Amino acid sequence: MKIALIAHDRKKDLMVKLVTAYRPILAKHQLFATGTTGGRIADATDLPIHRFKSGPLGGDQQIGAMISEDEMDMVIFLRDPLAAQPHEPDVTALIRLSDVYEIPLATNIGTAEILLRGLDAGFADFREVVHEGDRRPISI
Repeated sequence: MKIALIAHDRKKDLMVKLVTAYRPILAKHQLFATGTTGGRIADATDLPIHRFKSGPLGGDQQIGAMISEDEMDMVIFLRDPLAAQPHEPDVTALIRLSDVYEIPLATNIGTAEILLRGLDAGFADFREVVHEGDRRPISI
């Protein structure tokens, strides 16, 4: 699975701790991240990670483009709800795209842990089954 890892500035240390703790699970998947977050994760874990631009410089939009092409399977975005973000419209668009394309999305550490444990248990396999031969959004 392709997993995007994004963290606002005050959540980057927490993201590194999360990835370090769940390294055995994440090592089995393709990892993508915005610039600074990806660099911090790579330095701490030695995991291969594709780094996009920094979030404010378009990294969120690059991940959003992958979502819209159904090329991303999960997003862990540790947001800082107490700090204003200059690129808030990009953040909102990324969350909206995750909903439109039914991509599992965690915006806090509690949900991120549940997604990663579920991923390891095979609970996210629906991404492969549901989209087999049909990579468009699903209407329910």
